[in-house]
Amino acid sequence: MADQSSNQKKTNQFTIIKDDPNDGHGGYGVGAISLENMSSVIIDPNEDRAFVDMGAMHARSEVERRVKFQNDREVVANGKRYWIVWVTTEKGENSPYFAGVCGSEIVVDRSIKRAYKSMPEHVKHMEKSLKGNIMVDHMDDHSKKLLKDFLADFEGGDMWHHSSDELKNALPE
Repeated sequence: MADQSSNQKKTNQFTIIKDDPNDGHGGYGVGAISLENMSSVIIDPNEDRAFVDMGAMHARSEVERRVKFQNDREVVANGKRYWIVWVTTEKGENSPYFAGVCGSEIVVDRSIKRAYKSMPEHVKHMEKSLKGNIMVDHMDDHSKKLLKDFLADFEGGDMWHHSSDELKNALPE
């Protein structure tokens, strides 16, 4: 049982940026995007929950499994909305902090095993998060509140405390 709780704790961790993998060598891979400091947070407004699910990095999150993706939102008109929030962390002087936070919509209809997401939007939001942008205005207020509560409570709130006012102002109290 203790083993299980330690495994669960591991899956709820944010990836904090590590040392530069290129270390200035200028060789193969220079200019490649590193996702080492990005994590994916799933916001499930239907169940009032938010959680880290690194499977989303490869379209294998809990909400994306066992469904076939469609390009037409109308196919899943009766589906449930979720958000995959791309959260980038950086090391600050005092503590790691949430640097980029961008939410991407996903709609899932389990009854027909179909789902909708815009891959170009997800890729754009991942890139924007990596660049330190905050893009959550398009999310519904309930989902933004779930995200804010999750980030603010994460590991005692230290990362939230050191995050930008822009992020804090973008998410409701």
